[in-house]
Amino acid sequence: MANSSQSRRPVAFALGTAAVAATLFAGALPAHAAELKIGLSSEVTTLDPHFFNSGPNIAFHHHLYDSLVDVDPEGKLIPALAESWKAIDDTTWEFKLRRGVKFHDGSEMTADDVLYSLDRPAQITASPGPFTSYTKPIVGKQAVDRYTLRLKTASAYGPLPLDLISIFIVSKKAAAKATQEQFNNGAAAIGTGPFKLVSFRKGESIEIARNDAYWGAKPEWDKVQFKVLANDAPRLAALLAGDVDLIEAVPPADLAKLKTNPKLALAQHTTWRTIFWQLDQFRDASPFVTDKAGKPLAKNPLKDVRVRQAISKAINRQALVERSLEGLAQPASNLNSPGIFGYNAELKVEAYDPEGAKKLLAEAGYPDGFGLTLHGPNNRYINDEQVVQTVAQFLNRVGIQAKVETQPLSVYFGKARASEYSMAMLGWGSLASDFTLRSIVGTSNPDTGWGTWNWGKYSNPAVDKLVQQALGSVDAAKRENFARQAVKAAMSDYAVIPSHHQIATWALRKGLAYSGRIDEFTYAHEVRSAK
Repeated sequence: MANSSQSRRPVAFALGTAAVAATLFAGALPAHAAELKIGLSSEVTTLDPHFFNSGPNIAFHHHLYDSLVDVDPEGKLIPALAESWKAIDDTTWEFKLRRGVKFHDGSEMTADDVLYSLDRPAQITASPGPFTSYTKPIVGKQAVDRYTLRLKTASAYGPLPLDLISIFIVSKKAAAKATQEQFNNGAAAIGTGPFKLVSFRKGESIEIARNDAYWGAKPEWDKVQFKVLANDAPRLAALLAGDVDLIEAVPPADLAKLKTNPKLALAQHTTWRTIFWQLDQFRDASPFVTDKAGKPLAKNPLKDVRVRQAISKAINRQALVERSLEGLAQPASNLNSPGIFGYNAELKVEAYDPEGAKKLLAEAGYPDGFGLTLHGPNNRYINDEQVVQTVAQFLNRVGIQAKVETQPLSVYFGKARASEYSMAMLGWGSLASDFTLRSIVGTSNPDTGWGTWNWGKYSNPAVDKLVQQALGSVDAAKRENFARQAVKAAMSDYAVIPSHHQIATWALRKGLAYSGRIDEFTYAHEVRSAK
């Protein structure tokens, strides 16, 4: 419902003074307040934008705060608090700030606030998920003037602008020495974003109101209420009852029913989250690889590229998408979704070829196959347990005797990150392929942070070199070329086995429109009345 700014004409002739004043006051207000209610699938744990790096937190913080650089719904970099940026030399980036941007308390945002916000993540203690990985590359900061900032890196580092989309700018005056409680009660939650905080009830609801002094496009909504509805059934029930206007993470099993509901509309978007398989490539004997009788194999077949390729050929990705994922995915050939920086369109989805898979297994010395247990979560990704079961069926058809073990995410991730499994499912989303490759297939190195999610301990110096060349290129075109080469090299070596890109679904009441986002985030300021 669009907000009306027209005032009623007061009829004051027969009214007393108090009544006249009341009527005039009412005439200054909109004819109605445009309100929006959103059902969230995950809890927002803090309103301190530098304390806990989690998707739900970041998605909500975009309502209260801005970063120097942002991304559009398709994942492309766009200006935010920085109107422009450029690499002056290989190790120096210059950012030009918008003039006249106001914090929610009316004070002006300047380079001092930005410098403080870039320093602050390293000052926070006991963070369950720090933001320091985005600020560590910066070794020097300088405010050239009130609206110009220069950042130095130790070596050439092309992704710095992309890193900065995750660092929100806070008011130095409001945030200095502020506690978590002061952020959560609103005293320190002073940003430049499109909305101001009204109230925060952790685990239950958040209310925000439009920031009429916002520097960018004004949101349509005077007020927005977010309700935390983590379980699928209550979230859907709230939408059907009219208690909320929009929900995210629509349960796949309910899609068909929702499509026929004349009171509702759906929005879908292919997301940055790619589901793929990590394979043990560092142990000579892998813990969940056996012969057909269940006896551990002395030699790990997953270290052989022919076996990894055979597993890839055995998976019918199109059938997986249509049957196990109910159409809520797109078959994958890359570790990132189409449109993401560095995506290599030359790579085609592996053709389903069970006979070719059997031939490769025979060439590798396993004509009768072997035993293998697949591990995955059962409450993290779309129909994840069913996906694991289906892939096991595909592998059984080519002679790999596959078993399945799925676990809740709270149990699964710890064991998977400790490399306890032989073949394990992971979902990953980022806005650049070189970022993804560094974390997923880069040779593990705790000192540099490479390979932090490389469960299979894959290592290929040629891939590492291409990723390093990409990350070290401040020229965007050169960087993307190196990233695409790195993707091709890693996928040709079956460093991991890509399965599919998830499609996110939002459901909303008729009369509203939302385009969806590649990052799966739900932004109230991008929800609008349908025309």
